[in-house]
Amino acid sequence: MTPSRSTPNAASVRAAMPEDGTRQLLQWGGWMVVSGLLAVILLQTVLGGFSRTGAHTNTGWFALIVALMCLPFGGLLLALGVAKWMRRRSMARRG
Repeated sequence: MTPSRSTPNAASVRAAMPEDGTRQLLQWGGWMVVSGLLAVILLQTVLGGFSRTGAHTNTGWFALIVALMCLPFGGLLLALGVAKWMRRRSMARRG
C-alpha cells in the first residue's frame, strides 16, 4: 500500500518557492510611481506649474526632472513586478 498524498495547499507551495525579488520590485516600483506623481502634483500646485517651454521656477525644474525620471522607470519596475507576481501565482496554482 502506498500512502495517500493530499494535494499541497497554496501556503505550502508558496513556502517551497524561493524568494525571487517580486515583492521588492512591487514595492520599489510603487514607491517610485508615487514619488513621481507627488512631484507632478507639487509642480502644478505649489511650484508654479509649467508651460511649453518648461517649468517657471528652479524648484519646478527639479520636480519636473524627478517626475520624468520616476514615472517611466517606476512604471517599468511595477509592470515587471506585476508580471512576476502573476507568473508566480499561476505556478503556485498548478502546484
